[in-house]
Amino acid sequence: MAHRRAALRPDAVSLAEKLAFLGQPDSYPEGTSHVDAVETHMSWVFLTDHHAYKIKKPVRYDFLDFSTLRARLFDCEEEVRLNRRLAASVYLGVVPLALELDGTLKLDGNGEVVEWLVKMRRLSEADRLDAAVRKRHLRPAEREAIAGLLADFYVHAAPIRITPRTYRIKYEKQIKECTDDLLTLGDERTRVAAQRVSDTLSEFVTRDGALLDARATGNRIVEAHGDLRPEHVFLEDPPVIIDCLEFSRFFRDLDPAEELSYLAMECELLDGEAVGDALFRVYTTVSGDFPPSVLLDFYKAYRAFVRAKLAICHLKDQEIRDHEKWHEQAALYLRRALTYLHVLDGAES
Repeated sequence: MAHRRAALRPDAVSLAEKLAFLGQPDSYPEGTSHVDAVETHMSWVFLTDHHAYKIKKPVRYDFLDFSTLRARLFDCEEEVRLNRRLAASVYLGVVPLALELDGTLKLDGNGEVVEWLVKMRRLSEADRLDAAVRKRHLRPAEREAIAGLLADFYVHAAPIRITPRTYRIKYEKQIKECTDDLLTLGDERTRVAAQRVSDTLSEFVTRDGALLDARATGNRIVEAHGDLRPEHVFLEDPPVIIDCLEFSRFFRDLDPAEELSYLAMECELLDGEAVGDALFRVYTTVSGDFPPSVLLDFYKAYRAFVRAKLAICHLKDQEIRDHEKWHEQAALYLRRALTYLHVLDGAES
């Protein structure tokens, strides 16, 4: 459905106008009874009865640049391409928001494009893995299906060539960046815990770096998902996994053992230890790869540390009012990281 507007120049269509248009049910050619809008750090998602449409914010950060229409189109295309690896039935394509000759906006129109959107099949929130774990509804067969999907994905992914030195430096750099943010933005309890986690992780990289080196020399690094959290896993038949980290290849190139450790760590926070057990049992069986348990503990602690940093960095946003929420979340992840440290303290190369 088209909506008349005053301006006829594509560059005169503001973000507010685009969002207002997408918030109206009659803007969608397939029809919908209502529209729910969800704002994230880098996008807006509009949920109709059967679909989800994602529009990128025209933002620029150190780690991404969505400031131009061309850049947003490229990222939309990458999001569809990459996510179809684990959710082919969900990612339907990229559609234009067009300014028609009569001055109206039209989704999937024929006029001059003023924005690009990722179109997805809408998924049921009740099917999310985190919901199933919290409610103790996750069945063994569902755990096995998730583990099988991921194991097959990693086994068929092409190895990424990386030197052991480069692989170690990645962790040294990320640990330092996490530490700096947590010490700068955190409260006293956060700073104390962050320093302890940082010291232990850094010591592991120095003392037991041979374990990391072996992952690089063994061609274990692949282009992975990048943000494998339980809220991105949906228990359909077969399961689908959405929202990969499409904007940075650097953060997607991972050891499968690290990515599985990330998902296992997040499920452990929900008292879902059985998920991690299934993930590694199936992965080792399918791949023939048996990463040392102490390396998995390092990966879990490291990922919890990164999540603590991401939580505390919300305080850089001037619009954030609930500071205590993010202090609490950072503290939660630091406590989780500390649960793995006694193993790392005793690790031997």
